[in-house]
Amino acid sequence: MLDRNIMARLGAGFLALVLAMPACASVNKSISIGDNTETGSESTVNGSISVGSGSTVNGSLSTVNGTIHIDENSRAGDVETVNGSITIGNGTTVEDLGSVNGAIRLGENVTVDGEISVVNGKISMERGSTVADDVSNVNGEFDVSGAEIGGDLSTVNGDVWLMDGSILRGHLIVDKPGGWRWNADKRKPKIVVGPGSRVVGVIDLKREVELYISETAEVGGVTGEMKMDDAVRFSGARP
Repeated sequence: MLDRNIMARLGAGFLALVLAMPACASVNKSISIGDNTETGSESTVNGSISVGSGSTVNGSLSTVNGTIHIDENSRAGDVETVNGSITIGNGTTVEDLGSVNGAIRLGENVTVDGEISVVNGKISMERGSTVADDVSNVNGEFDVSGAEIGGDLSTVNGDVWLMDGSILRGHLIVDKPGGWRWNADKRKPKIVVGPGSRVVGVIDLKREVELYISETAEVGGVTGEMKMDDAVRFSGARP
């Protein structure tokens, strides 16, 4: 299932990260990188990480319990936390983004050269931002406004808002919860493809959802538990 795959991938990665930390790495301190600074990889366990504007991190940024904030027009490699949010400022370029419990927010014109993976947390992307590969979570809203995703967008319980001419190059996948959660939570996720937005692939539904598609949106099709005829078409800015 989707949730197990995400948790296994992120969990293994973070465990390897902690085990590989050198003795000199920060453990209980936060890390602050100033404006217009160039540095290598930075990591901590119980602390947050902040990067100033116009800076370059030639490597990864990682923490276990803490937030990560990168200001505008900076560059970094992989950015990962277990318990904490990640905020990427306008015009910044990064590789993969990952969190287990925490939101991920991209400002305007952010470039993610890899993927975004979250277990429990909201993912938001503002105008002009692009993600080269997949974007996925299990629980949490997707707020995509005038942005582009190069791979699939997948969730289990999250609402999805593709708005303001956003483009999804891959498929939009809503997976079925596994285990006891399937019987415990009968709430239907809300999927909205807004005005001028486009899903190049199909909307693949492994469970029933509340599906809304703008009359000016383009969708490659609807498969699985629902069909295109099940979608509610709307003409305004929002359903």
